[in-house]
Amino acid sequence: MLNRRDTLRGLALTVGAAATGWAGSAAATTALSWAPTALTPDQAQILDVVAELIIPATDTPGAREAGVPQFIDRAMANYCETWQVEQLKGGFARMDADAKAAHGKLFVALAPEQQVAILSVYDRETANATSGHFFPLLEDFVTVGYFTSEPGATRALKYDPVPGAYNGCVPLAEIGRAWATR
Repeated sequence: MLNRRDTLRGLALTVGAAATGWAGSAAATTALSWAPTALTPDQAQILDVVAELIIPATDTPGAREAGVPQFIDRAMANYCETWQVEQLKGGFARMDADAKAAHGKLFVALAPEQQVAILSVYDRETANATSGHFFPLLEDFVTVGYFTSEPGATRALKYDPVPGAYNGCVPLAEIGRAWATR
């Protein structure tokens, strides 16, 4: 039985994989517009690309525009446990190692389709793993960072500062996108 976290994880990766076909170069390497504090510039570049692959820009802002990479870097510098920081940094190193082994290039230099293929392997690995894999942690940070950002909460979700009455068990087709409040 799937829980909400597994469903969101699968949905985020699926949407990200599909959107790379629409966005073409959505994950293309771009210069960082921010200075990382917990990460090296190379690690921050990987984070920037992966966050945008997980939540790409479509008719709503992507993770990059919502400031998700900066959010994760700030969390790693100020709030994360040591094991979380080590697990994420180890994951970034693994992405580069896997990219070099498979394609002879760093992860950020790969085509978006190749990047998605590598991330899909990690997603399949986490389906059978009980713990210790970096990818679920990274997906959780990307999801939290996105939906707690202003663009994520107000443009990707429907925003209502004063929500109405609670109506449980309403079909999603009647609602459309989920609601967010601040």
